Parts: sequence; structure tokens; C-alpha cells
Amino acid sequence: MSDDSTIVRIAARGDGVTADGRHVALAAPGDMLRADGSVASGPRHIDPPCRHFPECGGCQLQHLDDAAYADFLTGRIAGALAQHGLTAEIRAPILSPPRTRRRATLHAERRGRQVHLGFTEQASHRLIDVQQCEILDPWLFSLLQPLRGLLAQYLPASRRVNVHLALTDQGPDVLIEGLVTDSLSAVEAVTAFATRHALGRLSVDDGLGPEARWEPDPVTVTFGGVAVPFPPASFLQATPEGEAALVAAVREAVGGATTIADLFAGLGTFTFAMAPSAKVYAGEGARDAILSLKAAAGRAQRQIFAEHRDLFRRPLTAKELDLFDAVILDPPRAGAKEQAVELAASKAPVIAYISCNPATFARDAETLVRGGYRLDWVQPVGQFRWSTHAELASRFSR
Repeated sequence: MSDDSTIVRIAARGDGVTADGRHVALAAPGDMLRADGSVASGPRHIDPPCRHFPECGGCQLQHLDDAAYADFLTGRIAGALAQHGLTAEIRAPILSPPRTRRRATLHAERRGRQVHLGFTEQASHRLIDVQQCEILDPWLFSLLQPLRGLLAQYLPASRRVNVHLALTDQGPDVLIEGLVTDSLSAVEAVTAFATRHALGRLSVDDGLGPEARWEPDPVTVTFGGVAVPFPPASFLQATPEGEAALVAAVREAVGGATTIADLFAGLGTFTFAMAPSAKVYAGEGARDAILSLKAAAGRAQRQIFAEHRDLFRRPLTAKELDLFDAVILDPPRAGAKEQAVELAASKAPVIAYISCNPATFARDAETLVRGGYRLDWVQPVGQFRWSTHAELASRFSR
């Protein structure tokens, strides 16, 4: 076997790539591709911890050791930047431990008398009935079997429903989307289920929006010591460790800034992490999220101005951005193309950019650099452990 048959890196979708450019599924750096197409495992190829790998689409990289997985994250970000002619200091990735995922969306469907509940197969709609999960928080995983029993009573044979799970201050929050439970017996069964399993809330969406069927106390999540109302299925950083890593990076990036704009603020993960003495503008297009943020800021008497604003259609202008010492930017996977143009034309001295998509981050970074900013550093964060998703926090400055 020649050196050309050695796996040298992992591609963006998780395949191993040989030195001569061939793609090999389920290969790790250091593996060797044999002449018959089989793979000889190298020192960085490990036994996957979950019985459902690689069929389950929840994970793509369980065959990599931590060092190889960290290199994958770094390589994805460096490669995306290179495509736009950029380089930067890329720090060592911070990886979330196994079994720490505190939010997830699963799917359920009936097969005969049984209900299957889990993730879909890689590149397929086929459902994997999850009996083991190395990424979900154990408290959430412990609900899967009881949920199968509840759904078995009311799930029709022709329908697949979504089950949204999240850990909140009050306990697990469960939203079942696409299920009709309007009979008295169904209402009683849902209430009994929620009580028995110490849920913070159980909601059902039959097509008209989430309706809480059990919520003894208002459900909240806490950011920076402030309890924020949590609408069902709202965005939440995937792991507590991932959130802590991103918050620490943002705090480092903005330093002692006293007037801060937090764009795509969501429920306020970064808004409330800023020093209580700072004045923060929070802009967000999701109505439920910004109303929750605003209510929490009022109760905590924080200096926060919250605005419901579509930052894709109506980004803050360069003139508006000039009023701030620092700008925090945490857009969805599509990035912040329109907002980046205005930032590039602004005089804001510091930008903390958080991204879950290296490709759109690199595109926006090129816009900022052409506008006169320096990309000081990038901090990769692996909170979607064993997946091909790469998250990061970064600092731009003038």
C-alpha cells in the first residue's frame, strides 16, 4: 500500500479522504485503504460507543478519537476561511462531554402495536428506534421509553410526530408536535404522565400552535443569573458546557465594553451574560423569544433595550452601529450577509461573531476584513459531539 492510500483528513460530510483524494466512509486519519476497498484501522480509529452507529443520523464521527475530532473541527474552519483568502489564530477546540445534550428533536411513528422513537437514519427518512444514546443527557434519555408508552395510546398509524425535548430550570420540557389529544382520557393521561415523570412542562401542538397541558410553574432557563421565560421548542445552546465556552469567548472578545449590541439575540444567552452595568441593545426577529427576553430584563431591572427586528430585512445601519463599543453577532446557519455589510461600514471597534456554519461565517468574515477589520482569533466549540456541525466564537477588531 502506498502513502496515497493513507487517510489524511476528514471531509465536511464526515468521509475520510486519502492523500490522492479518494473519499472513504467511516475512516479516520491514519487509516489505510486496502486494494480491495476495505479499511485498515489506524491509531486514531476507535470503536464507536453506541450500538446505533453509523445507521443513526444523530452522529457521524463516533469512530474518531477526541484528537481526530478536534482536528476535524479546526480543519473545517481553516478550510472555510482559506476559501475566502483568510487566515487566523484558531484555538484548540473545546469539546462537550458525552451525554450532555440538553435539547433535541426526535421523531415517532407507529409500527404495528409498537411506537418507534428516535432519530432518522443518515441521508434517509427511515426512523431509528433509539435504545441507546451517547449524546443525550441521561434525564432526557430516560423519558424515551415512557414516551413510547404514552404515544402508543394516541398515535395513529399514518402519522409521524415530532418530539422536542429540552432541559429547563423546572425540569424536562416536552413538546409533541402533530398529535391530537382532545379527549378527556387523553388529557388525563398526559397530565398523569407529566406528574409521574417530574416534567417542567408538557405541551401538545395539534396544528394550531403549542398548548401547555401541564405547567405547574412558569418554565424558564437561566442566563447570567436571570431566569428567562422559555417558549416551547425555543433555541437553546445544545450543552451547558458549550454555552459556557461561547459565553466566555464573547466576554473575552468584548472586554470592558459598556454599550453593546447583541444581534440575533434569541432569548438572551449573551445579552444577560454581559456585566449588569453594561447597556445592551438586543435585536431579534423571533417574536416569542424577544418578548421573553424583554420580560426577563424588566424583572431583573437590567439596562437592556429589546427590539423585535428582522435583521435580514432591516439590519442595523452603520450609523446605528457606530453608537456601540462592541457588537455581538449570533446568526442562524444562513449567516448575517446583510448585517455584515453594515458592520463593515461602521466604526464599531469590536465584533464578537458566533457561528454554527463555517462557510457562511467565512463569507461574512471576508466582508468584515475588506471593511477594515482584523480577525483576531477563532475559538472552535464542539457541543454537537461526534457530528459534522462545527461551531465557533471569534473576535474582530479595528
